[in-house]
Amino acid sequence: MDGKVVRLSQGNPDRARVYEHMGRPVDVAMRWKNEGANKLHVIDLDAAFNRGNNLETITEIVRVSQLPVQVGGGIRSYSSAEVLLRSGASNVILGALAFSDATAIRRLQKKFGEDAVVVAVDNKDGYVMVEGWKTPTKLKVEQAIEHFIEIHVKTFLVTSITQDGTLSGPDLETLRRACKYTEIKVIAAGGISCIADLVAVKNVGAKGAVVGKALYEGRFTLREAIYAVRDT
Repeated sequence: MDGKVVRLSQGNPDRARVYEHMGRPVDVAMRWKNEGANKLHVIDLDAAFNRGNNLETITEIVRVSQLPVQVGGGIRSYSSAEVLLRSGASNVILGALAFSDATAIRRLQKKFGEDAVVVAVDNKDGYVMVEGWKTPTKLKVEQAIEHFIEIHVKTFLVTSITQDGTLSGPDLETLRRACKYTEIKVIAAGGISCIADLVAVKNVGAKGAVVGKALYEGRFTLREAIYAVRDT
């Protein structure tokens, strides 16, 4: 947000924590690479809140880090997703667009491959939320996943809105239900506060996890986390 590394709590821009002391976003990206990251997760909060975008910064992160970079935030059209993928993003995270325009998913898959699309299953009380986590749908997490499996989506970012940015622990029950579909890859997000949380997320079947605030607040190092999940 505004060219800085920022962490929100429960998606609320009024509860943003700025980590400017850690340097520019590209500096932070390189820090995580040097600690062993094999992929980066970048959310463009300005785009998410209709305040412009950080395409230049994202492109720099892709170029300098030489890591796969998963990008989300404010991707409301096929064209904006295409721009990010052409700029080097390894895949794009689609929320409201995925639920409103399945054709966009198919077009992106056809042009960039099935792995280019990650569907965001942002949920609260078991139901999917869209439009910056403000608009509820009538879809339960499992219903959403089943729908997108039919159009060959392989990866889902399952975020617990209630836990996001709170360091209160992940929603293991929702993750367990999502992970019962063995043909997909579930990435867990929301609430991870310690290495034990990461191990628990792995044990319910998640293939990856987004760790933000816990790293920025020094709860553990990325290197420690990688070693811990490798050994379980």
